[in-house]
Amino acid sequence: MECKGKILIVDDNEDILLSLNMLLRPCVDSIRAIKEPARIIEFMDYFKPDVIVLDMNFERNVISGEEGYEWLNRILAHDPTSVVILMTAYVNTEKTVRAIKAGAVDFIPKPWDNKKMIEAIHSAVDLKRSRTARLQAEKEEKIEKENYNTRQFVGESPQIMELKERIARIASTDANVLVTGENGVGKDVVAHELHRLSARSGKPMVSIDLGCIPESLFESELFGHEKGAFTGAGNAKAGRIEEADSGTLFLDEVGNLTTATQQKLLTVIERREVSRVGSTKARKIDVRIVAATNANLPARVAEGTFREDLLYRLNTIELRIPPLRERGEDILLLARHFLNIYARKYSSEVKEFSHSEEKQLMSYRWPGNVRELQHCIERWVIDSSLPLVPENRDEASKSTSLNLEELERQTIHRALEQSNGNLSVAAELLGITRYSLYRKIDKHGI
Repeated sequence: MECKGKILIVDDNEDILLSLNMLLRPCVDSIRAIKEPARIIEFMDYFKPDVIVLDMNFERNVISGEEGYEWLNRILAHDPTSVVILMTAYVNTEKTVRAIKAGAVDFIPKPWDNKKMIEAIHSAVDLKRSRTARLQAEKEEKIEKENYNTRQFVGESPQIMELKERIARIASTDANVLVTGENGVGKDVVAHELHRLSARSGKPMVSIDLGCIPESLFESELFGHEKGAFTGAGNAKAGRIEEADSGTLFLDEVGNLTTATQQKLLTVIERREVSRVGSTKARKIDVRIVAATNANLPARVAEGTFREDLLYRLNTIELRIPPLRERGEDILLLARHFLNIYARKYSSEVKEFSHSEEKQLMSYRWPGNVRELQHCIERWVIDSSLPLVPENRDEASKSTSLNLEELERQTIHRALEQSNGNLSVAAELLGITRYSLYRKIDKHGI
């Protein structure tokens, strides 16, 4: 069985803690057990559990469960995305209903069935990851709305002017588009430009980062689910594809799809309908798909890791975005564009780049492309004492250590430093997804 999730167990009975520890340790990533509920918030902040398994009775009495409800409220007040499973030896229907209404995702009686306990824990971990992914998507959508100007398609180089002309011609059609290019070149900008110029511009544009969704949650996130379809599905929910009906669906990091999820997506595209998890009813959908990847999908097809028929469905038209280092004076054009944006955002005086600074901007290779340039300009506006351009990464990456784990740890540290702790930017610099970066940070204890 796959090991997944960080679990916090809270119970004042040492035998219970020991039993659950022994049961769950082989099938979760990490586990912590505490007797005092007063330490829950402390552990939430530093351990950051995916699931909290909480007993309902401590010091006050042994049967009412009031302490469990009180601590559940405190947990959710501290972090509304928390996933809590309540346990008690004194079960009745009233308690169960009240627990679920109060925000618990499951209610487990003592003594428990081992198999059902493990299944409940894994379902709860999946729910937590789903909530986290959805919250991240909502944050990014909010940031996108607040910083619309950063998505403007800025550039006057011959490659970009040709790309703009192609976008203008393609936008009015319903053809699916595959946007390719290195990390940070602005594939999302091209996707938004296609939607803005299309007849669907007044309809929703729904973006989903496929690299952040665990395979176990793929169907629920994309297709939605009915109430009671699985543990934690307290209400019916439309999937992202259904939300994009009549509009545009932007599938970022499409190269990260597993073989199984590729088949599911292909079926939706071919039939132009979706069925929510737990439902036998198919819903017709009308969406235009814009997909993006930094992967070489034809090579993946040759390797047998990406379906050729899905690639044909996605790349009716392919748009390649050149890396920033090939765009010449666009580097300065974009730098001034971001300078004006962040000077307004931080109520700072708009500076002019000196000849020396312009030379730095033009000579740097920009491995993180436009995203890295944007971050550098924002950082420079906030603190002009910082260097405008990062040190030469080829020199900075040299290390006397040949240990692969140590080199990976050092590289992640550098990416986090250069991104000022922004995980999305750091993942872009590293050429991996945010979900992969989360796993590596946890692995290395960073």
